[in-house]
Amino acid sequence: MEKEELANYKALVDKIPLLKKEIAKTIVGQEEVIEEIIITLFAGGHCLLEGVPGLAKTLMVKSISEVMEMNFKRIQFTPDLMPGDILGTEILEEDHETGKKFFQFNRGPIFANMVLADEINRTPPKTQAALLEAMQEKMVTYGGQHHSLPDPFLIIATQNPIEQAGTYPLPEAQLDRFLLYIKLGYPSEREELEVLEKTTGTYRAKPELVFTTSEIKKLQQLTREVHIDSELLAKINRLIRSTRPAESNVDAVKSYVEWGAGTRAGQSLVLCAKARALVKGRFSVIPEDLEKLAFPVLRHRLSLHFRAEAENISPDLIIQKILEASQIHARQ
Repeated sequence: MEKEELANYKALVDKIPLLKKEIAKTIVGQEEVIEEIIITLFAGGHCLLEGVPGLAKTLMVKSISEVMEMNFKRIQFTPDLMPGDILGTEILEEDHETGKKFFQFNRGPIFANMVLADEINRTPPKTQAALLEAMQEKMVTYGGQHHSLPDPFLIIATQNPIEQAGTYPLPEAQLDRFLLYIKLGYPSEREELEVLEKTTGTYRAKPELVFTTSEIKKLQQLTREVHIDSELLAKINRLIRSTRPAESNVDAVKSYVEWGAGTRAGQSLVLCAKARALVKGRFSVIPEDLEKLAFPVLRHRLSLHFRAEAENISPDLIIQKILEASQIHARQ
């Protein structure tokens, strides 16, 4: 990497703390959740965000899009939502000069830099599957024609952990497409009081633009160039393999896990660890990056036996045991 190019990249990395500062103008607390969304973007993936209603998920995502010059669209998933409502449809048009009729593709809300798929588990599998090609290939195929999606492109899907009646749980194959599964909790007492003060008066903050879309693409490229040594790569490999009952020496895995994580989980952990290093102002991955990201990377990639549910054993508890056995001690 040229010296001048390195200086330009360093200048971009040095602006990341400003990114968090601007988002904090409208979002109180939730620093770890915001950081994990930024990590998802820098790593070039998509994330699933779970939290009860009323925790400002939409405002959070919209605020992040505003500080990064990303076109934002929100899609409310409902039982009657159709694939065309997401991807777009062809409509019959007429050329007023020649009188000829032709089909014109009208782009749907998926054609945005940042898409909030709100309550994705409220819509049937046929419509959920409409996101698969977009998430993996970053394009939409309609009528045999390929339509490229904007770059950068990030889908943030949300789901509500309560009121499960009438929902359609995402199948394992689609869950695996999400780089991170982020859990959004309640704010602390101090943070909730600050929210009440700021949102019930005349206070109106507007975050300032920090990164352009071209700068985000440079950061995505830089993420892949972050150094990770062979010892940490080997640890990630062992960590992923130890989630599989046939290969694991962890009792909790053998007792409660039906299917472990696939190779994509290892790729996700490497990329996310690199992105976290960049967010923290480093150009090299350290063990802390792995221990912090193992939970959102793996919790949706472990298929547990019914016995685990009966005994109230969560994926996070299994991951904790795996980390301890792998000598990567997680500090939550």
